[in-house]
Amino acid sequence: MKLNGKTLFITGASRGIGLAIGLRAARDGANVVIAAKTAEPHPKLPGTIYTAAEEIEAAGGKALPLVVDVRDEEAVKGAIGKTVETFGGLDIVVNNASAISLTPTPQTDMKRFDLMHQINTRGTYMVSKYAIPHLEKAENPHILMLSPPLDMSEKWFAPHLAYSLAKYGMGLCVLGLSGELRAKGIAVNALWPRTTIATSAIRNLLGGEALAQASRTPEILADAAHAIFQKPARSFSGHFLIDDVFLHGEGVTDFEKYRVDPSQPLAPDFFVPDDTPPLSSLG
Repeated sequence: MKLNGKTLFITGASRGIGLAIGLRAARDGANVVIAAKTAEPHPKLPGTIYTAAEEIEAAGGKALPLVVDVRDEEAVKGAIGKTVETFGGLDIVVNNASAISLTPTPQTDMKRFDLMHQINTRGTYMVSKYAIPHLEKAENPHILMLSPPLDMSEKWFAPHLAYSLAKYGMGLCVLGLSGELRAKGIAVNALWPRTTIATSAIRNLLGGEALAQASRTPEILADAAHAIFQKPARSFSGHFLIDDVFLHGEGVTDFEKYRVDPSQPLAPDFFVPDDTPPLSSLG
């Protein structure tokens, strides 16, 4: 029961990776705040903050579903305040909410550019900012970004500059906040998947069911996040972690359980540095 009684504030937790991280914590008996926009069912996307809350409770945790647009400063401040009022504190923040558009510069309208930066970079910065005073009081406080390593290779920027800028902005928050908050004992780290992850975004926006079948499940990121939250915050900070490499270092050797379809070759994700240890070294 390693996270028993701990309080997690997870953005974008109504489905996918955010929900998986919440469910893993709930199995320990954690309090999970589902901070997301989806209050009403979406025609193409499964889950709302309320169905996610039901799953959290069924898994053994306590849930607080809150309608939060991470672009809205008052909504963010209010949600963090409600979290502390409800559970008595805040231990872990997961900046998972993200917007994506894989378009080249001429085809990226500025409204979409602004949306990605407001959610990915600004949202991450703002949620972290308003959480800091409460995290300072926690026993082992962590901030985790679902953002890639800062690998400054042209190939990661040229095909979809606007999206890359917004995701790397989240990584720059890790770089800056880990140093800024080190003396306060607050850990700030990044976690990123080696492969594509079978989420609604993959199925509906990026590659359809075929790509989903060549992906891993969100549970690999949930298990990695859970392991990160066990680390001592004062000494484990400023890391840009690839999910399977980190889990292998924690003693995990069976990665087949995370595959959607073991008969399909795994599809690589964006932003994984070339010097990442190969899959064959983790078996």
